Amino acid sequence: MENANLELEKLRHSTSHLMAQAVLALFPDTKLAIGPSIDNGFYYDFDSPVRFLPEDLVKIEKRMKDIATNNLEFLHKDVSKQEAVELFSRTGQKYKIELINDIQDEKVTLYQQGSFIDLCRGPHVKSTAEIKHFKLLSVAGAYWRGDEKREQLQRIYGTAFFTKEELAKHLEMLEQAKARDHRKLGRELDLFSIQDEVGAGLILWHPKGALMRKIIEDFWKDAHLKNGYSLLNTPHIAHLELWKTSGHANFYKENMFSTMDVDNQEYQIKPMNCPFHILVYKSHLRSYRDLPVRYAELGTVYRYERSGVLHGLMRVRGFTQDDAHIYCRPDQLENEINNVIQFCIYILKTFGFSEYEIFLSTRPEKYTGELADWEKATNALKSALENLKLPYQVDPGEGVFYGPKIDLKIKDCLGRSWQCSTIQIDFNLPKAFQMEYMNDQSQPEQPVMIHRALMGSLERFFGVLIEHYAGAFPMWLAPIQVKVITINEKVEAYANEINEQLLKNEIRSEPDFRNETLGYKIREATISKIPCVIVIGEKEMQNGKISVRQYGSKTTAETTVDEFVKSLKKV
Repeated sequence: MENANLELEKLRHSTSHLMAQAVLALFPDTKLAIGPSIDNGFYYDFDSPVRFLPEDLVKIEKRMKDIATNNLEFLHKDVSKQEAVELFSRTGQKYKIELINDIQDEKVTLYQQGSFIDLCRGPHVKSTAEIKHFKLLSVAGAYWRGDEKREQLQRIYGTAFFTKEELAKHLEMLEQAKARDHRKLGRELDLFSIQDEVGAGLILWHPKGALMRKIIEDFWKDAHLKNGYSLLNTPHIAHLELWKTSGHANFYKENMFSTMDVDNQEYQIKPMNCPFHILVYKSHLRSYRDLPVRYAELGTVYRYERSGVLHGLMRVRGFTQDDAHIYCRPDQLENEINNVIQFCIYILKTFGFSEYEIFLSTRPEKYTGELADWEKATNALKSALENLKLPYQVDPGEGVFYGPKIDLKIKDCLGRSWQCSTIQIDFNLPKAFQMEYMNDQSQPEQPVMIHRALMGSLERFFGVLIEHYAGAFPMWLAPIQVKVITINEKVEAYANEINEQLLKNEIRSEPDFRNETLGYKIREATISKIPCVIVIGEKEMQNGKISVRQYGSKTTAETTVDEFVKSLKKV
């Protein structure tokens, strides 16, 4: 599997070179930046006087196919930096020269196919004849080296596969993803909005979205109370000194908003909830008998994200973490991790996510804490996964600087992976805040701290839910569960009784008694993806019954209100 992924990566990287060659052939004044392979495809960044349009992608793709049929071999060359600079100077490729000058080695690697030469480490396929099944997808803006103060480039995205069938399957998935785009559905279903008057990356939850959020939050809180957590609420700002103690003011500064002056003191809007939870722990003297202590909070935090990376609900500047911190003794660590993993899987399955990948991230090059502690923590994470018989992959060196971690990436109905859940062990903050508990010898010891988020953030998780269900939410999550529709004015009083009865049974029902045709009202309810529609006509009124149509069905079934309520309570 790993070899297959490497081969696919090689094909896609080679296709990005083929695209760059075609772009230069069609638009000779273009300057080339970088063109890596990425998950599900590749891209190349261009600085061109021509603004690329969809019709240009068609032309570029055609030229790529023409070049590919020439069976041009990808030739590897090692040359001196000076020689490479001279080569790219002759063609005016300033970005390549900048990249070369940043390379520490005396020599650099070039790859050539036909007359096209690029700075690249490789590897590549043998020749362009192997590049057959590809598609250019879109154009987006990008800053050179991700720096908003540098040149703005045009990024062309594409994808490539070894077979025609694989490409067709991927393109079909992209079409489905486009139809499920949470930004589009969020607007159509009136769930949320992002408005310029408020600011980029800041979410306005509309009534239906806010109701869904309440349903999610209520479930989350109840589940945590049942699992031995205490709920906290903490401020949105704090003295800058707190963030200096935690290390955020130094290590996380670029992701934090500017400080504010309050009574001639500097305050910082919070990027994390952790320091507050630590202070609550420290507000009492703790005994070894008190541990573990589990604190949970739906805490809204604010982080500065560059405008170019903001993306609907998936990447925002203000979001609510389903945050929790566990403080335990070293001998309790493995059991706590075991409990968190099981709790996490329960939460995810409740929302309909039964497929996921698990990654164990180990110690990075730059880290804090003692090696012995790292080994104990990593072994505790590993043992918990193995005891639960959960398959996982080791991600070497990808732990955070303060400890190893487990990440769960859920898969949606299209097979796409989403990073939501994380379990992290922290050696840094307990030391920085001098956290203690009294052991069985009445001596102070430092507790082990576990950071964990199960959904990640409510905003991102809500976005994933919208796309997973395409807005057709399961009954328990749907903001409006039932729409009561009348055929004419004569049945309004009876229909209103039905609606009132549903509301009394805590079913989220909404009436539609407008003077419109039945077909029109049913179509509107279908577009709104309401799980159930109740149709009330004179026959239903005379029989004391209701006609029910489920979302996605074209048939109705007659039943009583009591039976209908019972059926919904079982869902």
